[in-house]
Amino acid sequence: MTMDVDFSALATRGRNGALRLELALDGMTCAACIFEIEAALKAIPDLVAARVNYADRRLSLEWTAPDFDFAAVSERLRRMGYRARPFERESGESAERETARRLLRCLAVAGFATVNVMMLSEAVWLGGDMDEATRDFFHGVSAIIALPATAFAGQPFFASAFATLRARRLNIDVPISLGVLLSLAMSVYETLTHAPHAYFDSATMLLAFLLLARYLDCAMRRKTRAVAANLAALRAPAACRIADDGAQNYVPLAALAPGDRVLTRPGERIPADGVILSGEASLDESLVTGETRRRCVSAGDAVYAGALNFDGALTMRVQAAAGDSLIDEIERLVEKATAARSRYLRLADRVSRLYAPLVHLAALGALLAWLAAGASLHDALVTAIAVLIVTCPCALALAVPAVQVAASGALFRAGVLLNSDDALERLAEIDTVVFDKTGTLTTPEPCVVNAQEIEPELLALAARLAHSSRHPLACAVAREYPRATAIEGAREERGAGVIGIVEGVEARLGDLRFCGVDEIATDEDASVIAFRHGERIALLRVRQTLRHDARETIDALRRRGLRVLILSGDRAAPVEAAARALGVTEWRGALKPADKVARLEALRGEGRKTLMIGDGINDAPALAAAHVSLSPIDATQIAQAAADAVFLGEGLAPIVTTIDAARLARALMQQNLALSLLYNIVAAPLAMAGLLTPLIAAIAMSSSSLIVTLNALRAGGANGSGERDTRGKRCFLPPPRGGRSSAEGDREGVTPRVFAAEPHPGPP
Repeated sequence: MTMDVDFSALATRGRNGALRLELALDGMTCAACIFEIEAALKAIPDLVAARVNYADRRLSLEWTAPDFDFAAVSERLRRMGYRARPFERESGESAERETARRLLRCLAVAGFATVNVMMLSEAVWLGGDMDEATRDFFHGVSAIIALPATAFAGQPFFASAFATLRARRLNIDVPISLGVLLSLAMSVYETLTHAPHAYFDSATMLLAFLLLARYLDCAMRRKTRAVAANLAALRAPAACRIADDGAQNYVPLAALAPGDRVLTRPGERIPADGVILSGEASLDESLVTGETRRRCVSAGDAVYAGALNFDGALTMRVQAAAGDSLIDEIERLVEKATAARSRYLRLADRVSRLYAPLVHLAALGALLAWLAAGASLHDALVTAIAVLIVTCPCALALAVPAVQVAASGALFRAGVLLNSDDALERLAEIDTVVFDKTGTLTTPEPCVVNAQEIEPELLALAARLAHSSRHPLACAVAREYPRATAIEGAREERGAGVIGIVEGVEARLGDLRFCGVDEIATDEDASVIAFRHGERIALLRVRQTLRHDARETIDALRRRGLRVLILSGDRAAPVEAAARALGVTEWRGALKPADKVARLEALRGEGRKTLMIGDGINDAPALAAAHVSLSPIDATQIAQAAADAVFLGEGLAPIVTTIDAARLARALMQQNLALSLLYNIVAAPLAMAGLLTPLIAAIAMSSSSLIVTLNALRAGGANGSGERDTRGKRCFLPPPRGGRSSAEGDREGVTPRVFAAEPHPGPP
């Protein structure tokens, strides 16, 4: 497909009203291409954004003008030598697999040729008294092996270089191709003129090492994308929508809207986020929540898109349809993370962009200098070839993007999604961590903390009655038995509580006076509600609890030399209780959003670089004001939008994982840039001085690229095991709020480390 096609008809309109189009690009070879494409397209009038995703070779375009001329984009890409086509995830993955296979085939051919040509070359090197006829024979056999092998194995470089030159520009494949072709041409000339040395081994070895580095880079990008592709595989192909008259029709997921009723049969996947209206079934949510055991769901339970229905028909009401579900949000964050371009990558872009012309100038300068010094054309040309090969900027182009792709993949596997270009670098710089309390250090929802002290039968009755109310405190009681059936005929008296008849006896759930219970001492640490069934009475204390690994996370941050503070809008008493339980000495409560921002500004004035972690709407200004910020996946959308990264799961362990991965990634980026620059500082003068043969130059240059790539792979092992909860399962998404992740009827214990949630102003 050529760029003459008007792809603008495929554009979709985003939430901000801008038209968005995604194209797959053929012809990209390195990080320098990213800068070149973005810089060229951003100069087009009315084009709002042009972003290239290095991981999957995708170009994202946005524009708002209704009369935008897409032909300008088509013509600009065509002149630059790139071929675009509509981006499709499935075809993109297929193309990536084919690219990996092609690189592997080329690598196998180059490796075979290198081994055999090297054996022949060693015989020439070691055979000091070898006669001319035998030496020419060995060189001839080397040519027979190297020429066709290079013609095949060098295709990825030759095709890219030819397209680049045709577009009147340069990339790193141009000096590679020139070096290989000049080495072969020189070697053929040396063979025909009975010279003592030829350089067929230089060309084949150079291609073999470079192909290995590119294959590793391709494999790394495929591994990162494969994890995210699991989310796309969770989607149902269509949904059975139930009309108002009861008619059932299969419709595309894009046709679903919040409020629609959907039927999911056994063997089908849940098509959207929603709430079960009727039916019972067991769901496999292992790829969504990380829980390996099946979860039994029934009316009132919340479910996520992608869960597999095993054994029952479920009717559900859609709450978040295609494009707005949790899986969609995670996919967008993953795509944004893999497309992110850090400060180090932008630096490498600029250097690589300038470096390719300098390589050719250096080789030409060496040629002219040696000719001026009286060297023969043959010797000057050999030196120029060595300079051309040894100074090729492959290692520099791979130095940063390889680390970024590996680190992003590792963080995704650990349940962390980057939301900012340079989040990794800023995370690596922090020396202070500031936590919000409510919903961040605590679980998002309160629970009954004295549930184990109450008779199970009485608590079960209270939960049944609580299911008839939507008051936050009643919901906390209902969550103790999420699949309990509501009491028929129960009614709620506004501002007092819920009343119903159970086994002919009146049951009440609400404030003390409503239930006929004598006043008790005020409990500042919890909201107290009463339950009465006849003469049996239970007092339920509802408050928020610390996340199960909050103390361990705080301790881990301190061990890394980080200062920890708590800044909360909650009352001082519960904030103090939380700080005391976590061993945090610096805390402040009753803060307004502006107060949090002012405190962060004060820390910045002290020279501190803060990481802010919060989840509420009131935290959004502080998240934006901090040096870098994180937000849990169950935070408000405003908080997530303001944060630089979002972490999944019920615990806080991903925070430590993120900081460790960021520090490692920054170190690897710096190491790779330093290695690349040091290599060129040492190798280039040696080559220009005539001390390196093309073979040694090929070994040095390809080894530097391989070392940089292998060093970047270390970022892929940055604690990517995922955050684990107390049962050892891998938590990627929070369990649905309508139910437990354990088997039906189980009620999980409550952690003893608790503190106050602000008492609700009115009883249920």
